[in-house]
Amino acid sequence: MGKPTGFIEIERQGLSSLPPAERISNYQEFTLPPEDEVLAEQAARCMDCGIPFCHQGCPVNNIIPDWNDLVYRGEWRRALEVLHSTNNFPEFTGRICPAPCEESCTLNITDQPVTIKNVERSIAEHGWREGWITPEPAQDKTGKTVAVVGSGPAGLACAQQLARVGHEVTVFEKSGNPGGLLRYGIPDFKLEKHIVERRIDQMCKEGVTFRTDCHVGVDVAAAELMADFDAVVLAGGSEKPRDLEVPGRDLDGVHFAMPFLNQQNLRNEGKAIDQAQAISAEGKHVVVIGGGDTGSDCIGTSNRQGALSVTQLEILAKPPEMEDKALTWPDWPLKLRTSSSQEEGCERDWSIATKRFEGEDGHVTGIEIVRLEWETDEAGRMTMKEVEDSETRLKADLVLLAMGFLHPVAEGLLADLGVGLDGRGNVAADTDSYGTSLDKVFAAGDMRRGQSLVVWAIREGRQCARAVDEYLMGRSDLPR
Repeated sequence: MGKPTGFIEIERQGLSSLPPAERISNYQEFTLPPEDEVLAEQAARCMDCGIPFCHQGCPVNNIIPDWNDLVYRGEWRRALEVLHSTNNFPEFTGRICPAPCEESCTLNITDQPVTIKNVERSIAEHGWREGWITPEPAQDKTGKTVAVVGSGPAGLACAQQLARVGHEVTVFEKSGNPGGLLRYGIPDFKLEKHIVERRIDQMCKEGVTFRTDCHVGVDVAAAELMADFDAVVLAGGSEKPRDLEVPGRDLDGVHFAMPFLNQQNLRNEGKAIDQAQAISAEGKHVVVIGGGDTGSDCIGTSNRQGALSVTQLEILAKPPEMEDKALTWPDWPLKLRTSSSQEEGCERDWSIATKRFEGEDGHVTGIEIVRLEWETDEAGRMTMKEVEDSETRLKADLVLLAMGFLHPVAEGLLADLGVGLDGRGNVAADTDSYGTSLDKVFAAGDMRRGQSLVVWAIREGRQCARAVDEYLMGRSDLPR
């Protein structure tokens, strides 16, 4: 390593951010990029640890120690080459990945981990700023055609890899612009859309064709894809949300989270929203049910829309402030985390179940909740029971259900294809061939593995591309 004692001499320094009161006035990213000198110091904290467990923690197996060392030495272009060898879109993951690599950092056993995520993002931005990231079109064409259904991170990664080895790739996207979850699910304050657009532009120049406003299974028959393409990749999302079937669920003002987030991203694009369908937190008491990333995004969006109050409820027990590293490292630990959106203002409560929604004139006005106790049964499973006489009521003008997603929507494309599903309702395919029950049909990302992280989607898209290339050509030089 460039500085063997860096982890002893240098303290961890994360990204600085604009104060909450300032950043909630708009939908722009609010983190402040550090100077190159600061990043070089942070990269110097990477230890010569012998076995880099960060490789295990990172789903795309980023070669983290190598590019940390190169950043420390000021060799930014070489660092970018190493980073791109495993990750097509490091500027995405450098913004929105929860960084399991940092939890696996060897330095995290007794100290604070290396700021891997910030270094990754900065390497990518350095590459864009210097003009090092350019289209990489294939020198020779194979004559093979591939349809990729879905332009989220899995579809994009798969399409880019396949185009770069000479296949003619067409990406089908049901929405108005490519990007999937990156564009229409993740708020702009976490990922501004010009960050996505510059990669789309790169891919177009590499020969990828995007067909937007084209819902396969609705606008285009599944049979048409099977007839027109040599291979088909199913890379849509896990879009079936988990519902909360309690009395009052049908009241106006109780919505799933994704339409709420999607509408605000469309507004930020300058698109008009049908007022009859509009969902807004302005001037309302908002309750978000669900404690994950989607719930956090609802909090940040609600505060920016001008909510009077935001309360977030989680059915699980409150996690510990700190994990027991002797038991959890290098795996992802259960511990209390506070997102940037939660810092901006909300009340949080745990071990809460919703009993019913209350309303007047057909619109929600409140929620009846009850406190829970979690216990371990004889089989070691966690079970819950209601705390006696703990019922209470929360005022609510808007309720957002952010309790996760069950599986992809089966109606339409999947039903028309007749593709096999696994026991959870996802498209059945393994992580070797990525092949489905149908010849020449492959699946990757959330449609195959279920709701997961952007970084897992990129990994699966890349691995699926190699599998498709092998199927079409008999061999492949693409990495896994």
